[in-house]
Amino acid sequence: MLRKARIDDVKTIHRMINSSAGKGEMLPRALTDIYKSLRDFFVFYDENESRIIGVCAMNIIWENLAEIRSLYVDENHRKQGIGRQLVEACISEAITVGLFKVFTLTYKKEFFARLGFKEIDRGLLPEKIWSDCFHCSKYPDYCDETAMIVEL
Repeated sequence: MLRKARIDDVKTIHRMINSSAGKGEMLPRALTDIYKSLRDFFVFYDENESRIIGVCAMNIIWENLAEIRSLYVDENHRKQGIGRQLVEACISEAITVGLFKVFTLTYKKEFFARLGFKEIDRGLLPEKIWSDCFHCSKYPDYCDETAMIVEL
């Protein structure tokens, strides 16, 4: 079941993201960051297992730009369309608030390409560079994520 994240989901979201980061799939996030951005998150809750098995966030970057971030699906539930549903929910929310350009920085470019995202130069995302990337230990010389965008 796809739903918006709730306050009691924060520690699970944090654990999932940082577990994935430990495997090199994404960058880690602080617990305080998850609390502050909780309204950005969707979760996929598996009613049979009574647990969250996927998360994704849509973050507003600027007046004309949103970011899909922190996409994670439990390894035992991948390739079942859960990631697609999470990203589509985030895109739908971006459209609802009037944002029609959505980007991601990802290690899974084939997945996002199937959703209509096109690879772009990170330099075309100046708002992102100054809001988050500037504080990353990989910036600027070691960033190995691919920047991708979809215009809706």
